[in-house]
Amino acid sequence: MSAETPQTHEETEYRVSTLELFFDLVFVFTITQLTSTLADDTSPLGFGQVVIMLFVILWMYFGYVWLTNSVPPHTTLRRLLLMAGMGGFLVIALAIPNAFDEAGVAFGIGYLIVNLVHSGLFISAGGPGSAAAMARLAPFNLGSAGLVFVGGFLPSTWRAAAWTAAVVLMIVSPYVNRRQGEFRIRSAHFVERHGLVVIVALGESIIAIGIGAAGLPLNLQLVVAALLGLALVYQLWWCYFGAEQDLRAEHSMAAMTPSDRARAALSAFGWAHAPILLGIVVVAVGVKKTIGHATDHLYLSGALALGGGAAIFLAGQIFFRYRLKIGSNKWRIIAALAALATVPVGLWVAIAQLAALVVVFGVLLAADDKQHA
Repeated sequence: MSAETPQTHEETEYRVSTLELFFDLVFVFTITQLTSTLADDTSPLGFGQVVIMLFVILWMYFGYVWLTNSVPPHTTLRRLLLMAGMGGFLVIALAIPNAFDEAGVAFGIGYLIVNLVHSGLFISAGGPGSAAAMARLAPFNLGSAGLVFVGGFLPSTWRAAAWTAAVVLMIVSPYVNRRQGEFRIRSAHFVERHGLVVIVALGESIIAIGIGAAGLPLNLQLVVAALLGLALVYQLWWCYFGAEQDLRAEHSMAAMTPSDRARAALSAFGWAHAPILLGIVVVAVGVKKTIGHATDHLYLSGALALGGGAAIFLAGQIFFRYRLKIGSNKWRIIAALAALATVPVGLWVAIAQLAALVVVFGVLLAADDKQHA
């Protein structure tokens, strides 16, 4: 057999289905819950707990993206199994606010359901290459799910240790297994699906504006703060989708051999998208806190949420673009540093930091447009 070519008959493209979009709406409820949980406790401990839960959840969400990329949900059995997976994600989301207290068991049970459905459906219907690769990966996934499940019964400190161990196992499993190259990736579907979840996560940031404004008098101060928050979220969208970045990502993946494409999918859409989504969550918390205290100073945690969240988002973008070789990162690196530099501004006046971030992203996007003009 000759060397691999970029396209094979196994990667016939298809559009993201409405059932997958419905699945994503259930998943994004977890993003809403994580945002609310972090907004209620922005201490280092609260942030650490949210990061652990986010990475645990994202591992299996991304797993379902890989699943539906290989196994289109076009039969009754597959749709019913996906509904079971959605039910597991819903239980996880409901448990998030008290996952390190009395709801840890529910979190673990929901996660185990999600994992069992994913492995079973992938192995049974994923096709020869993908099913075989998943059969070797499934013990690692089930091991992680076991740690999450058992951790739900432990005291909070030991629970954090067990769930952190689960995250570590998730991170190392593809490199211990080293067979991810056998998964077959449909580039257009894969890029579109990740883009859609970024959009719905950004929608959560818009909801955060409304929640932050709830019960406040509708005056000029509130309107300006809300519009600046909307502008910042819009700029995050532009930063991700502008200059046809999603189309260039699709073309970059399509030009790869199947094994290289699978490895790029893991790094560019797994490891890179985790900080992208984390950054969106953290920015949403910062915007929510700013809306209610626009002309007051932010506490350090709130100012770090705005500036640090934007920097985390850009760090994920930088790695994403670097891995797929789809553009220069010079201006994004500068913008990430500038975003962090806005933290002292927020300690002075909250709305001023929000305005400064809008300026930072405005300069970045102007530089992007000039580069691709």
